[in-house]
Amino acid sequence: MSAGSQPVLVADIGGTNARFALADTSRDAPLLKDSIREYAVAEFPSLGDAARHHLEQIGASAGRGVFAVAGRVDGDEARITNHPWVISRSRTAAMLGFDELHLINDFAAQAMAISLLQPEDVVQVGGAAWVPGKPGQPRNYAVIGPGTGLGVGGLILRHGRCYPLETEGGHVSFPPGTPEEIRILEILSEQFGRVSNERLICGPGLVNIHRAVCEMAGIDPGQLQPVDVTARALHGDPQAMRTVDVFCAVFGAIAGDLVLTQGAWDGVFLTGGLTPKMLDSLQHSGFRQRFEHKGRFSSIMARVPSLAVMHPHAGLLGAAAYAADAERDAPGVAA
Repeated sequence: MSAGSQPVLVADIGGTNARFALADTSRDAPLLKDSIREYAVAEFPSLGDAARHHLEQIGASAGRGVFAVAGRVDGDEARITNHPWVISRSRTAAMLGFDELHLINDFAAQAMAISLLQPEDVVQVGGAAWVPGKPGQPRNYAVIGPGTGLGVGGLILRHGRCYPLETEGGHVSFPPGTPEEIRILEILSEQFGRVSNERLICGPGLVNIHRAVCEMAGIDPGQLQPVDVTARALHGDPQAMRTVDVFCAVFGAIAGDLVLTQGAWDGVFLTGGLTPKMLDSLQHSGFRQRFEHKGRFSSIMARVPSLAVMHPHAGLLGAAAYAADAERDAPGVAA
């Protein structure tokens, strides 16, 4: 740690859980794993209270922070999707006595994590291998992750610096690619009107696809949770198995479209809570076929790696990477 400096408090805040850790920006691997803790957000009235509790629990102090939140950051304020917290950057910083506090979108953190991921942190999906860039080498990456919703972002590396792209790409319109998917779109349109990619590719999206598949088969599936669908698929239920197949194929098509949209020829990173749980399905499904099936760009897409992120704390890792990058931007710090 640089002389006279305190560690940075980093956080990854979702709708259900809040994860905190300390980061030492003077290290090549800044995330201090021994300091990682997870708490239920419902136990605290505010983000500031949760952060203060964490520092008390580990007996540490911090002078600044980087908090990644599962929601849109608008100036001084951020709202957590699926949770009533409304976060004020300035009030939270004052409550914690921080000199500096950054609020960033959770997928900006997922994107920044790419800069610190090692080959052992990812699993290749498909035939294209990832070769991490050399220091200073320009790179364009995409990141997409299904969990409670569908997060989408990107990372541009230029001249040794990282530039994360914060997007709401999970909410673009769903483009069906087969007659079956057209029918699924029709069924979901009756419920939702406009159907976004997030209506299919996330935990609740599994349930939406399953309901549509069952309707086409003339079956009433009843009220299910995402875990029920995947459990039924493991036990050989035909509609649940078909649901997983459709999910993986559509996920691949969307991930490939994201590469084309962002020019992310150096790879797309698959993150989010569902990716590790569905890794085997992704590797043995139509994911990669639909990813590559892009007409005149199919041969180029075949060379683009798609990588499942298996690092257990990618959001915290990305917040630590952001903290290190911000310190290099600080006055008096050489780039």
